[in-house]
Amino acid sequence: MANIVLDFLRLSALIAGLTMGAIGLAHGQNGPSWKVGFFDDFDSFNPNNWRDQILWVNNEDQCYVRDGLYGTREVSQGTLKLRVVDLGKKVSCDNVDKHGKQHYDTQYVAGRISSKNRQEFSKGRWTARLRVKNSGQDGMFPAWWLLGAYNNEPPVEEADETVCWPMTGSGEIDIFEHHSDGGPDHYAARTIKNQGACDKGDWQSLMLVRQATLAEFNNYGVEWRDKDIVFLFNGKEVYRNEGIADELAEPMFAILNFAKINQASMTETWEMEVDWVKWEYLE
Repeated sequence: MANIVLDFLRLSALIAGLTMGAIGLAHGQNGPSWKVGFFDDFDSFNPNNWRDQILWVNNEDQCYVRDGLYGTREVSQGTLKLRVVDLGKKVSCDNVDKHGKQHYDTQYVAGRISSKNRQEFSKGRWTARLRVKNSGQDGMFPAWWLLGAYNNEPPVEEADETVCWPMTGSGEIDIFEHHSDGGPDHYAARTIKNQGACDKGDWQSLMLVRQATLAEFNNYGVEWRDKDIVFLFNGKEVYRNEGIADELAEPMFAILNFAKINQASMTETWEMEVDWVKWEYLE
């Protein structure tokens, strides 16, 4: 009798194992999995991954500077810091816009880096872990975003960098953007809708604005999921732009910057701190 009971228990365990295996297959446990294709945890500033991007956009008040001048870009204790700094007096600014107009003299300087012609990838999933302290101050405009690799804005180094924003090849996805007009502790995530002409982008119709504690480190991500663009907060879906993933299939590069969107005065240095950035793909 003992042997019969033992055989029955073994058979039951085998059936249970086969059943759980079938369930696992049904849920894709043995299907494609995410692999890390690029990761930077900012133990140092790696010029193979990032470059200072010097240009003038959105009529912003600050001047982007190179090489962390005035403390605008710093890598220390395992994180990247991008800052807006008030110099207390106006200085000349060499930033120019896409039409060749030079920025006016300003007392505000800032950091902006991009992975253009360094790390560019098609689709997949991009994520950054970051925080912004004392959010909501008048003029704050930090961002973590993607731009199509065929974009024709500086620096232009490749023959195929001829496409104007936001046409296909120069599309934009904003993964994290904090605009002070909305007050503290909120951010926007969006895809810029291409309206069929240069400089004609719809910022509103594909946008989510949500609350978050910006002073805490959070993971802000975007994923190409079948035909949709899916926005993630700490790994969970919070918003979806349906049916547009193939319109943004070009390689894209990442941008991290802290801008000053108006001419309000500052009472302290502003800082966005980035723990890491990664890109993943399905294999």
